[in-house]
Amino acid sequence: MIIKILGSGCKKCVTLKENTETALKETGIEAEIIKVTEFKDIMVYGVMSTPALVIDEKVVSFGKVLKPKEIVNILKGIE
Repeated sequence: MIIKILGSGCKKCVTLKENTETALKETGIEAEIIKVTEFKDIMVYGVMSTPALVIDEKVVSFGKVLKPKEIVNILKGIE
């Protein structure tokens, strides 16, 4: 599983990455987390509001910082 955090590297983006790491630990799912900070690369996903969470090339959230529990629910739905 590849998870991408889309954003400029702001505090919200950092928090989303931390929350994603927490969710992965809770579920025991192994995934590679990639930070995407280049605007041109973010635009490829059609995201206009960051931070955004992309799992296996599918945008699952944008414009807000998900809590670890919300990410766990998303991950369980993908498994």
